[in-house]
Amino acid sequence: MLAFSREAIGRLMSQPMTDGSEIASIKRDMPLVPATSIAGRALVTVIAIMTFLAGLTAGAALLIANASQSWQQSVATELTIQIRPIPGRDIEGDIKKASTIVTATKGVTAVRVFSHAESERLLEPWLGSGLDLSELPVPRLLLITIAPSSDRNWTSLKQELIEKVPSASLDDHHVWLKRLATMSQTIVSIALAIFILVLTAMSLAVVFATRGAMAGNKEIIEVLHFVGAEDSYISSQFQKHFLRLGLTGGLIGGCAAMVIFFIAGLFARSMTATPTGDQVEALFGGFAMSWIGYLIILMISIGIAFLTGFISRSIVFRHLQRLN
Repeated sequence: MLAFSREAIGRLMSQPMTDGSEIASIKRDMPLVPATSIAGRALVTVIAIMTFLAGLTAGAALLIANASQSWQQSVATELTIQIRPIPGRDIEGDIKKASTIVTATKGVTAVRVFSHAESERLLEPWLGSGLDLSELPVPRLLLITIAPSSDRNWTSLKQELIEKVPSASLDDHHVWLKRLATMSQTIVSIALAIFILVLTAMSLAVVFATRGAMAGNKEIIEVLHFVGAEDSYISSQFQKHFLRLGLTGGLIGGCAAMVIFFIAGLFARSMTATPTGDQVEALFGGFAMSWIGYLIILMISIGIAFLTGFISRSIVFRHLQRLN
């Protein structure tokens, strides 16, 4: 499996290296690194798997980050008032009074009062459907929409509600906003850690493959080096070879990841208006990968190919520098 014949080496050693024409001639006849081999096909498979995992990780992190941003924007423009039934008080009168107070508050754009039936339906995920809740003290809710630029300090509104409607409690969702931000940052950090681990494993595979290719062509590499071939030329041959392998494996893995997200998006859209589909849409915003997400996965695939070529060139070049 030597890339050069012994006769070619003999001619190369017996003639002075003046302008590098002999090297160019041999380069045209046969590459320094074999174009196809069992090790090369194995490396393509490894790179494809690693790129697939990296694409899935990046895509999932992007979906979660977009969904989290959507949740935060939605929650940040809403307030909730809960009015509990208290013996001796008219809950409908308390609802009307709380609605009047909130409507007159600066920054409030809309107030929606949940009916008794709507409030009961909110309990169905925990209590089940078909139950008679007429005897239970089911709280009533007021959903308040606020302007995005409004003040987030609702202390005065809370105090006014406590004084005039003792059964009312205001939730400005700041706790949920903090939890959503923390969750999003945690997921992105975990995805970044997984991405780094995948790249590290792939880089190690490229290192071993490069050293294996160098060991198989050790005599040829050393002969070329000692007779005057430039280190950049020899290392570039390995770079081109592994760049081609990396591009093949990267595109295979990246396209597989994009197909997975595309199929998942189609499946999610087919589940629209179903309980499962509603939950998926609430979590992932429809599970639809935008064109930016597909572009990121494609960039990861190409980036992995260039990383593969760079690692190979660096290893060979350092080895040749040590021979000096």
